[in-house]
Amino acid sequence: MNQFSRTELLYSKEAMGKLKNAKIAVFGIGGVGGYVVEALVRSGIGHIDIIDNDIVSLTNLNRQIIATHQTIGRDKVEVMKERILSINPDIEVHTFKCFFLPENKDQFDFSEYSYIVDAIDTITAKIELVLEANKNNVPILSCMGTGNKIDPTALEISDIYKTSVCPLAKVMRRELKKKGIKHLKVVYSKEVPIKANAKTIEETQKRSVPGSTSFVPACAGLIIASEVIKDITNDK
Repeated sequence: MNQFSRTELLYSKEAMGKLKNAKIAVFGIGGVGGYVVEALVRSGIGHIDIIDNDIVSLTNLNRQIIATHQTIGRDKVEVMKERILSINPDIEVHTFKCFFLPENKDQFDFSEYSYIVDAIDTITAKIELVLEANKNNVPILSCMGTGNKIDPTALEISDIYKTSVCPLAKVMRRELKKKGIKHLKVVYSKEVPIKANAKTIEETQKRSVPGSTSFVPACAGLIIASEVIKDITNDK
């Protein structure tokens, strides 16, 4: 008996070995990425890199699994690492306190990853992650927009070129086509984004800050994690 015995009942000893040997990189430890990491760690992944430059803030409390009043002001990657090791002390965790950008891509050896998860917001960075994944023949799953959405049932897995409605997916389709990328697995929502309350925008100094819920980003993260686990355990 071990902490993954109940998971092994659904997969197999061989599949659990694949998960233990896999090394996953999760870029962005926010509303989506935090739940990706949580589910991967609880599924038996043995090696994980987590990348984020942000700190936990008050406005993260409504949707981010690592955000509590006790963690406000702390680095997200460090809080996430503590949580990971409290779940599985045997896992290998590497933290990178940075925002991934084309300028710092050389910090990462993409060839060593079994899978890459893109849970970041910046289009330039998302495109670069896809290019590096393709260059190194590493599977990648990219999350499209979850802000201004309230219906988790509208989320689905698709290829980027089969997406619709999502504004972020539209930009990604255009930019990836320019780069010659023919396929990209994504999680996206067909829900039409809700317009943020004008007063809220004013209170956040008129920045383009999307509204968010506790369940849409979380569901997107869990869907991503389940797809990663499926792909790794089905890999021959």
